[in-house]
Amino acid sequence: MKQVLKELRTEIGLTQQELGDKLSVSRQAIIALETGKHIPSLDLAYKIAALFKKPIEEIFENPYLP
Repeated sequence: MKQVLKELRTEIGLTQQELGDKLSVSRQAIIALETGKHIPSLDLAYKIAALFKKPIEEIFENPYLP
């Protein structure tokens, strides 16, 4: 899944651990999201979008759209 989470995280100078702490998830969860090994729950996607003040669609690609 194409996404820009790592780019957004590094732009504001957060480590994976710091982002995980802000989102109440583990560093391993952030790694899985950044590498595309995990698709976030809708709740987590909304939290991420709110943190970066961007629409979900700008952060994560919808795997159901052509």
